[in-house]
Amino acid sequence: MAGIEPVDPALWLARWTLEADGEPLKTRSSLLLPVRCAGVPAMLKIAHEPEEKRGGRLMAWWSGNGAAHVLAQDDGVLLLERATGSRSLAAMARAGGDKDDEATRILCVATRRLHDHRAPPPADLVPLEVWFAPLLEASDRGELIAGARTVARDLLANQREPRVLHGDIHHENVLDAGARGWIAIDPKGLLGERTFDYVNLLRNPDDEIALRPDRFIRQVDVIVEMASLDRTRLLQWTLALAGLSVVWMLEDGAIPKRDVAIAELAAAALSMSR
Repeated sequence: MAGIEPVDPALWLARWTLEADGEPLKTRSSLLLPVRCAGVPAMLKIAHEPEEKRGGRLMAWWSGNGAAHVLAQDDGVLLLERATGSRSLAAMARAGGDKDDEATRILCVATRRLHDHRAPPPADLVPLEVWFAPLLEASDRGELIAGARTVARDLLANQREPRVLHGDIHHENVLDAGARGWIAIDPKGLLGERTFDYVNLLRNPDDEIALRPDRFIRQVDVIVEMASLDRTRLLQWTLALAGLSVVWMLEDGAIPKRDVAIAELAAAALSMSR
């Protein structure tokens, strides 16, 4: 995917009368700079990838309903509400037990808030059929990908309860905004069955936690109850996304250790429920 020419943040500091309030953070897809706008904490985000521009338009569409407020925007450059609360869902998950369950429930509530926003959606959302194309079109690379492709084809042909999807809900993308509650950031901007948006809860916050079989099953049960989902479909979407991620990783020349393990966990849980 072609990138976007990087933009000097100084241009936007001057244009929107912002003050730098911390060190910049550079990622593969964007540059983030903590700033203050009229004394209020905010975050300047400059997209380097077209996917990030789409996500920015979706952030604006949510109008602060479950997501960070967009204070200003201009073609891939966003000025966002900055979450300054001290609570961390990743830290809660790492604490284990009831704290981990609580973090998952918070994520389920945050996801439902996003799904409940029903204004006419942005025109450039990516349907799940398109998102999964690399898996559907992948050459034969073993039983895991073949099985995930079969499951994905069936799910995509029979989607239920379509919603505008964040596409990457997890412990680091839902932040503590104090009195505003928990707010989402960094959406992919997808469209399809709402169950899909809960899959990444099972893949995070890190390998050590997500790949424990007992924890995986426990969080499946928490999500199914909290989000009123069909357990089999949640596991099937988990297997399908793991297969897609394996394809992405192999195309990048990386070793898909986590994705293979998640696929195995989902497949084992599915076999036990039959």
